[in-house]
Amino acid sequence: MTDQPHATEPARSFLFLEASSRGEGNTVQLARLAAGASLPAGAEQRWLRLEDHPLPPYRDLRHADAEQPEPAGHLRTLLDATLAATDLVFVAPLYWYTLPTSAKLYLDHWTGWLKAPGVDFRARMNGRTLWGVTVLADGPEKAEPMIGTLRLTADYMGMRWGGVLLGNGSRPGDVLRDERALIEAKSFFAG
Repeated sequence: MTDQPHATEPARSFLFLEASSRGEGNTVQLARLAAGASLPAGAEQRWLRLEDHPLPPYRDLRHADAEQPEPAGHLRTLLDATLAATDLVFVAPLYWYTLPTSAKLYLDHWTGWLKAPGVDFRARMNGRTLWGVTVLADGPEKAEPMIGTLRLTADYMGMRWGGVLLGNGSRPGDVLRDERALIEAKSFFAG
């Protein structure tokens, strides 16, 4: 009798996209707690602060005679990191009921990546998981527009929707007093 190799799932790789204008604000604190407590065993994690990778304004060339340019610079860094991840986590505080500018601009560039030669972006994103972590200073219903944006993005791309971890707070550190969010963080990425 010979031993058969056991089929194992490939290790998961989480890309945390920090979109806050505060370096270690409530949303980042909550995301780090959730990552430390609930990422699957063996999962890799990479944290990128979008502010450290400034993107040019998105220019829609879908119906122009111009071809989508090859991503370069920060666009290439973010594209490569996005494609290397099995799980994308938007670490984004709620700004005016939606994503911060840096996160929205990053998503706008997905449109260009869909048309970039040789990238095959949509097919390669299919089956991955999209998550969100956000903190707001109001009731959870105020986050619905942002949650809808992320959920619909996942749906359009054929991605699994992992959900959003919501916390409450305004001043840095406030979220550490949100017992409900701290409890949910302990198992958030386990699902």
